[in-house]
Amino acid sequence: MRISLPDTTTATEFDPGAVYIPEIAKAGGAFAKAVYSNSKLPLRTFEAARIVTAMINGCKICMNWRAARDVSQFGIENGVDKNGDAPDEEFYLALLDDDYTGLSRQEELAIQYAKLMGTDPQKLSADDAFWNEMRTEFSEAELTDLTYCVAMWMGLGRMTHVLGLDSGCEVTPQS
Repeated sequence: MRISLPDTTTATEFDPGAVYIPEIAKAGGAFAKAVYSNSKLPLRTFEAARIVTAMINGCKICMNWRAARDVSQFGIENGVDKNGDAPDEEFYLALLDDDYTGLSRQEELAIQYAKLMGTDPQKLSADDAFWNEMRTEFSEAELTDLTYCVAMWMGLGRMTHVLGLDSGCEVTPQS
């Protein structure tokens, strides 16, 4: 971890945000919970964009996270994990290997969108043709939903990785 914690820190205070900037950390946690509680995106589309963002960020925790399995850790009932069938582990392994075969057009576009938002936002904001293509698969509400989801994953995933909060994690297939 890149930030030292006081010797008096307990196991429940492992997050430096909770120790040093609790109000900001609470806001970040509330943003994450809002995304997982309220996104209306189909689960596979949500997860495709999330995994690609995790790869851009380098966040190992995020790459190991599975919404259908892990959302309950937030105490969320009827969140995004209920928005369709849960992807199988092959779905995640393929995405982690940059293999997009078998995805729907909406899932492919969500991946492209997340990649552009994470690596070239100026190009994304200026690409009218891409926005027109996005509108063939996403409503205005879904585009807004996807944008806020990717923004949360980018910000909190990058923070997690940069501070080394994921340093003890491995990217492993789930059973």
